[in-house]
Amino acid sequence: MNISRSLMVSVCLSAATLLGTMSSAYAHPMEHGVPSGHGSTYGHSRYMRDFPASLLKIQPPWNQPIYKGTELTVPGIQNVPDIHGDVNNPQLVVFFAGNQYMLVNKLMKDFMKAYPKYKRVVAFTMPPGRLITAMKRGNGILIGNMHVTLKPDILTAGHGSIMHLQHRTHWFSKTEVYAKNKLAIMVYKGNPKHVKGMKSLARPKLKLCMPNPEWEGIAKHAIIPALNKTGGKTLVNVVYSKKVKDGTTFLTHIHHRQTPVRIMEHKCAAGVVWYTEAYFHDKIAHHPISIVNVPSSNNKVVAYTAGLMKNAPDPKAAHDFMAFMMGHTAQRLYRAYGFMAP
Repeated sequence: MNISRSLMVSVCLSAATLLGTMSSAYAHPMEHGVPSGHGSTYGHSRYMRDFPASLLKIQPPWNQPIYKGTELTVPGIQNVPDIHGDVNNPQLVVFFAGNQYMLVNKLMKDFMKAYPKYKRVVAFTMPPGRLITAMKRGNGILIGNMHVTLKPDILTAGHGSIMHLQHRTHWFSKTEVYAKNKLAIMVYKGNPKHVKGMKSLARPKLKLCMPNPEWEGIAKHAIIPALNKTGGKTLVNVVYSKKVKDGTTFLTHIHHRQTPVRIMEHKCAAGVVWYTEAYFHDKIAHHPISIVNVPSSNNKVVAYTAGLMKNAPDPKAAHDFMAFMMGHTAQRLYRAYGFMAP
């Protein structure tokens, strides 16, 4: 199946299990832009009531969908939580760094409210390295049986990645730093395994979920440097080599989905993530997750940068979205979800 701006299609989404669910399986009412209380998007759906509440509680995407539609989600089978919005001839396409999955739906709704002429928007929240690879190859994105060839108006990623791309490819007509983040350790609620910091990750029997350096920039550019600062090459080798070989480190492809699910399913005891991911599950979604903070001396702060594509299919929409991202509404939303100011 091929999806383009000029062809409106009905898409049957069949994706890999690791991608979670297409629309929210455990969303909360919105208050001041942040979920509060408990509830389910599927509260009135007989279709979704066929699945156990315990399953829906931990399945992604953990936020309310942007648009309404006939439900076809099947947890673990028909699941695409990281394509948010309308793929049918969209007026704006944004490729986001995946760790912003928790706020993107609200962000896009606020954008459409601020700019009512944009009715059809879509955002991707996947590892930016994979998105960039797809852009370079020009062969689209493949998820299960679905082939997506949408081109982004905006690409967001870590500042270093965007600047490297600009130096090598000159893709962008404009770039803006819009938020910052740091590392934290995600554990099960109450921290039953008593993880105290990065050095704890070396414990022989402690089961970890860690981003794969081959696919996820957080590992290569943030976690490995932080492990090295904490315990040198020995700690890096234990976590990313020894424990991988003995099966106590599980390497993720999409850590922002796999790590929290595996921790809530007791398959992993801990995983290094961006602080905002642990904050969302603990403080906003109220999942059985807790945060172990990483001291600033051993942490890694990264800036997220948005790049406006020179070949943006809709340059006016791209300019409007860049302005919106730097404005009060978007910046307030990022602060509410635990991101640091740019």
